[in-house]
Amino acid sequence: MSPVRRSILERRAETHPGSDDRRLLGRTYAIPFEDVWQASTSLARDLRGWNVVSADDRAGRIDAIARSVVLGRETEVVISVGLDENAQTRVDLSAETRTRHRGDFGRSRRLIGRFTTKLDANLRAHERQILDPAALPRFQGSA
Repeated sequence: MSPVRRSILERRAETHPGSDDRRLLGRTYAIPFEDVWQASTSLARDLRGWNVVSADDRAGRIDAIARSVVLGRETEVVISVGLDENAQTRVDLSAETRTRHRGDFGRSRRLIGRFTTKLDANLRAHERQILDPAALPRFQGSA
């Protein structure tokens, strides 16, 4: 499906380390969980039009509603912060616009992209702290 057609029809987007859309790669940080958690919850609370519904650090999950300033459309956003198999802090997001019959014209993808870009800035993460999950070694457990 073409990117234009996808943005017209799609209402949901989520991150994945192998995504072909750079906005949807999520983040793997060489930064402690607690620092990333605090920055993520603070950012979700401070973003214009966002309302944090719940935040559970034990589950590593933040639920929020992002309301469009112009049209008032609501998008459910779930932010997951946890440790990956290499004990690096991983942030993944999903966003789904609350509408039944239309796509969101790429809004869910843009929300995710803006969040991760602002999270990098809030963490003051430098290039060596934002890891490429595809380049990380996969460790096998001992038998």
